[in-house]
Amino acid sequence: MGVRRLLPGIVALCLGAVLARWVARVVGVNHLLVAIALGVVVSNAVGLPDDCDPGVATHKLWLGSGIVLMGASISTATVLEVGGPVFLVVLAVTGITLVVVELLARNVFGLTERLGTLLAAGASICGVSAVVAVAGAVRATEDQVAYAAATVLLFDAITIVVYPIVGDLLDLSGAVFGTWAGVSMFSTGPVVAVGFAYSDAAGQWATMTKLSRNALIGVVVLGYASYYAQRGDDGAASVRTLWAEFPKFVLGFLALAALSSLGVFSSAQQASIEHAYNWLFLLAFVGLGTEIRLADIKSTGLLPAVVVLLALLVGSLLSLTVLSVLF
Repeated sequence: MGVRRLLPGIVALCLGAVLARWVARVVGVNHLLVAIALGVVVSNAVGLPDDCDPGVATHKLWLGSGIVLMGASISTATVLEVGGPVFLVVLAVTGITLVVVELLARNVFGLTERLGTLLAAGASICGVSAVVAVAGAVRATEDQVAYAAATVLLFDAITIVVYPIVGDLLDLSGAVFGTWAGVSMFSTGPVVAVGFAYSDAAGQWATMTKLSRNALIGVVVLGYASYYAQRGDDGAASVRTLWAEFPKFVLGFLALAALSSLGVFSSAQQASIEHAYNWLFLLAFVGLGTEIRLADIKSTGLLPAVVVLLALLVGSLLSLTVLSVLF
């Protein structure tokens, strides 16, 4: 019964992936961006039948599976060569973005504390996933979660378009562009999409950087829960909550990367795995596109969007400057 419920949506994702691949070859545009655009058009112009919703929602599973498989093609020697400095950039930009959003939200634009907290978590860690994780820890209201999530999705849609354009204009290398996207964009899906749309090297760097940033979600959830609990605002974060929200595909990615570094996979096997995760990404990005609802984005309040925009500009410009020197 469960499989039957998922089947219509999964079939829709598969058809969208095949169509996106064909359109990309005909038009000469990256297939991952076509997949997202196709999902946006279908969701906003046509709409999907309700029985497709459960299956389409599995796109997060396909994204995670693709990221896990991508670990088999990672060059750990390259990662170790600049891994330390890049992780310091991740920590710095994450911390600065979080602080900038909190200060602007509370002291400049007068947003409520919890809304500012959700915006800070979403902008600094991993988009809507961080918003949901922190919301559960600080007892945020549904309206606050909706505003923060809509704001994050607005900038996901904008950065998917803007970042590749800026990368081309500045002629950034794959390593710089991918790390820049991974350290400053919000949600995992858009980061992986623009990275691989730019180049394979950029896609790998974008994914690795974003995963290291995602892993900080536990620290942020615990920090906010402790802060609100000490103030008597009923903040709470259990081990079960942290494990439920932790991006577990990070562990699978690291496991396959370790096996790859030991020479477990042959060149032919790595080529097959790369082919597999490319198709998984296509499925995921068709589904991701369906989540970008223009009506919801239009309803986003102006002040939350301004706060997040200013923080994005600070984090983006700072990280791009440092990475251009580092690489």
